[in-house]
This record gives sequence, structure tokens and C-alpha cells, in this order.
Amino acid sequence: MSFQLRNPWWVVLGSVLGLIVGNVTVLQFSASVLMKPIMAEFGWNRSVLSAAVMLGSFCAAAATPFVGRLIDKHGVKPVTLLAITFFALSTAAMSMAPAAAPVFIGMFCVLGVFSGGQAPLPYAKSIAGAFDRRRGLAMGIAMTGVGLGTALVPKLAQIYLDHFGWRGAYVALGATVFVIAFPAVALFLSEPTARRGAANSAMLPGLEARQVLRTTDFWILSFVFLCIPIVANGIIVHLVPLLTDRGIPAQQAVAIFASIGASLIVGRLACGYFLDRFFAPHVAIAFIVIPALGVITLLASSDPTLTTVGAVMVGIGLGAEVDLIGYLQSRYFGLRAFGQVYGYLFAIFTVGTGLGPFVMAATFDATGSYRPALIGFVATLVCAALALLRMPRTYAFPVQHVGTEGTPPATDAAPRIRTA
Repeated sequence: MSFQLRNPWWVVLGSVLGLIVGNVTVLQFSASVLMKPIMAEFGWNRSVLSAAVMLGSFCAAAATPFVGRLIDKHGVKPVTLLAITFFALSTAAMSMAPAAAPVFIGMFCVLGVFSGGQAPLPYAKSIAGAFDRRRGLAMGIAMTGVGLGTALVPKLAQIYLDHFGWRGAYVALGATVFVIAFPAVALFLSEPTARRGAANSAMLPGLEARQVLRTTDFWILSFVFLCIPIVANGIIVHLVPLLTDRGIPAQQAVAIFASIGASLIVGRLACGYFLDRFFAPHVAIAFIVIPALGVITLLASSDPTLTTVGAVMVGIGLGAEVDLIGYLQSRYFGLRAFGQVYGYLFAIFTVGTGLGPFVMAATFDATGSYRPALIGFVATLVCAALALLRMPRTYAFPVQHVGTEGTPPATDAAPRIRTA
């Protein structure tokens, strides 16, 4: 539509709406609401549902690089609209799950595969193409959709469950995904190639995916985006039992946990704002130091007030990493293979989100305490911060201070490539 070309902030609006019903909120947060009714009907224990969610998430991670490659080749809209359609249908199809655990887990894995196209990836690419000078702020605002979805989707799932049962709830969730995300993408998202007058992504400034994989910078970022979610997600998943183990009442522990949602949104907005004003790796280091201080606070005190502060600081770090992935890769590697490279980094990030809770649980089972894991998490974040200091001090694809916001000129200059 023509208004897309005149005002790139429509892309941000579409991204916020689409990410409210993104893959993480539908896959994980709705499952937590529907878990007990499913267990009650089938007579399963929690391990079956947990395995389904974990394997579904891993399938989403595996599918993301392929989705990114398709988006680079065929465009954001056609691939994303198709993915949304199949994601909505496969969500609704969970209503027909039989009382056979392998089949249920398999259906959840299919759901995970299709969810790879309803992740932050297509929205981040559309924003990177629509914005240059204010790219960080635009990404930060757009990614608040994930925080909003974290708050809204579980409530919707509970309403659907109360009215339709868990099977009907899955149908209603599928319909909700389609009704919100499909129009948002169709009406508001734009193609980066169209803004540069290019026929396809090959004409955009940037490195080919195979070139990116040979750079030292890519592997530094891979390490960083593996470390951050290991710590943040590991602590957040185990936060309530960690607090109750210290004698904090369960209701108060849940209230502290609820504060994470607000800190996630604040983290994304603040990170996006600072990315446009300061050197991005230094901003990333700041958003690593903040959760590290939060972990240290959790280690040092069981006071409810200080514990809340520590949890909020960890949540701020969790809220910033998706912004950082899109912004850093666009500045160091360009937009040519944005989708595929983002897919690789987001897949690594997703692996980290699964490893963190496992490390916390295994440590507690082995030692009877979370303390050794928390100490290891501080060391992990320190290593990630030190790794970021090795990133080049200048961007290969810097901000272009000419032209309109949505149409920075392409560059023919060959960037410096640091091979691994």
C-alpha cells in the first residue's frame, strides 16, 4: 500500500501486532495454561507436556534459518503470510490430538516448524529495510509486541479454556493468530528490496550468507547470543522455586515473577533507544552487565525487596537481546542475507533458552542448591561481555545520513571482512 512507503512507522505497528501472537507466546505461554487440563484428560505427567514444548522450540530453531533463506529469496510478505496460515492451522489442529504421547509430541513439533515463520525474523528484516537512522528505536518498539503477548496470550488462553475446554482453546488460539497476524503483515509490513528499488535481496548492500559464516564477528555474536539466554531464561524459568526455597511466600514469589514482564518491555525500549545513539557493542555490554548485577544480587541476598530488584535486572537483559541480534547483524553484515543470518543467530539463541533451565535444574538436582549455577552464570556473562570488546570499532554498513528514513542509499564499497 502506498502509505507504507510514505511512513515507515506503519511497519513498526504491524510488527507489534504480529509479535503479540508470535511463536514464543503461543508455543510456550499458552501451553503453561493448558497443561493441567490436557494432563487430566490423558493421565499424563508434566514431562510429556514439557518434552513437547522443548522439542517444538527446537524444531522452531531448526526451521528459522530456512525461513530466513526463503524470505531473502522470495520476500517478507509471501513467506510470512504462508507461515502464519500454516502456524494458525497447526495450532488449531492440536485440538484433535489423541491420547498417544508420541503423536502429541509429533504434532507439537510440526507446530514448532511452522512457527519459525511467525518469529521476530521477518519483522526485524522489514524494519531493518524501512529504517536506517532510527533503526534501533524502531526495533525496540516493535519487539515490545513479544512482551505484550507474554501478558495477553496466557489470559486469552485461560478465557478460551473456561469457555471451550482445552481442545476448543487451541482452535480459538489458531483463529486469534490468523486474525491478528495475517492482516498486520499484509497491510503494514514492507519489503526492504522495494525501498531500494532492487529486484531481489541480492541487490541489497551486504555480505552473502556464506561470507558471513566465514567471519570472526559472526562467531563472536553467536557466542554472545548463546550466553545471554542461558542465563536470563535459566533464572526466569526457575525464579519462583528459587524464591520459595529461600522462604519467600509463594504469592509474593509469583508477584516478583510478574514484574519480569514489565522489565522485558522496558529493556527492549531502552536498548532500542540507546542503539541509535551509542556504539552498539557497548550498549550490548551494558545490557549484559545489568543482568550480571541482577544475578549477583540474587546470590547475595534473600531479602524480598532486593530479590525483586535482582529479578527485574535479569528481565531487562532478557528484553534486549532480540533487538541486539537484528541491529548488530545489520550493521556488520548488511541486509543482503539478513533473513538467513538472523535465522542462524536466532536458532543459536533458541538453543540457549533451552539450555539455561536445564542447567539450573541439573545443578539443583546434583547439589540441592541453585548457587553453583548462579555463580557460573555470572562468569558466563563476563565472558560474553569480553567477547563483545573484540567486535570492530566501526560498522561495515554504518548509518547513512542522507536521504529519507526509509531509503538509505546502497553502497558499493567493499566492507572489511575478518575471517575466522
